[in-house]
Amino acid sequence: MHTPVLTGRVLELLAPALTRPGAVVVDATVGLGGHAAAMLAEFPDVRVIGLDRDLDALAHSERRLKLLAPERVRLVHAVYDEIGTVLAELGRPTVQGVLFDLGVSSLQLDTDARGFAYSRDAPLDMRMDASAGQTAADVLNSYDAPRLARVLRDYGEERFARRIAEAVVRARADEPFTTSARLVELIRDAIPAPARRTGGNPAKRTFQALRIEVNTELDVLARAVPAAFDALAVGGRLVVLSYQSLEDRLVKRGLAEYAQTTVPPDMPLVPPDAMPRMRWLTRGAEPASEAEMAENPRAASVRLRAAERIAPKPGRPQPTTGGAP
Repeated sequence: MHTPVLTGRVLELLAPALTRPGAVVVDATVGLGGHAAAMLAEFPDVRVIGLDRDLDALAHSERRLKLLAPERVRLVHAVYDEIGTVLAELGRPTVQGVLFDLGVSSLQLDTDARGFAYSRDAPLDMRMDASAGQTAADVLNSYDAPRLARVLRDYGEERFARRIAEAVVRARADEPFTTSARLVELIRDAIPAPARRTGGNPAKRTFQALRIEVNTELDVLARAVPAAFDALAVGGRLVVLSYQSLEDRLVKRGLAEYAQTTVPPDMPLVPPDAMPRMRWLTRGAEPASEAEMAENPRAASVRLRAAERIAPKPGRPQPTTGGAP
């Protein structure tokens, strides 16, 4: 069983909201259920709604969490930008907490057949929901060079995106891409030798870009952050764990507007409905401690941001108590 990242800090930040009577928390990326299990254990009365697009992950979480507290868990097959729809269907307009643990789950990364890891030869799939959508192989074998280069540059921040994209297009003319080892070798050959000697595996950025494109991760996250904030009751808390700069910037931008007044700065009196609706609970993006990284290497790249809702949406009072999910 994997070790969830920054569990202690996540519990600490959510505690003031989840110790309220009837509190409900949404684990929007429940994965293998590590954070959800910790919340169920730490807060004996809290109810957890777990979302995940990965059916395999949901099956694992079902077995794990239902052993702990079956009456306090509700799992739903959904992408995390669907949080508003899911809560509406469950008859729950607001919740007291939302947690996002972004990126690739341990199950996805460690299962060779899913194709997320560039260190092992595997089918080029990379779908978080293996039941639908295009695969990484589909992207590599169908996008033209300019479009593929744009994906590698924008989502992988790859300096040699054009060279890699052009090499892919040339190579697929002989044989379509199906497995990761061939792609890793092509990337290594396409990148200048000096660049290969620094920064870790040179395929890392391309694999990140393909994964984001296949799962439309940034588009989903851009919708999910405001949807999650809108779902919070006053006093509710949102915690987000990001693992690369593109995600972290989206989270910061997506929440920043809620911490600002909605009137000109020179206005002498700010009306109540124009006051900030959110306060930051973290100073910038928090990294993991050296001790945590030593214990759990997957915490090395994590960046945590957290916020609390301090006012309802103008014109719409919100309850602060929870209830059954």
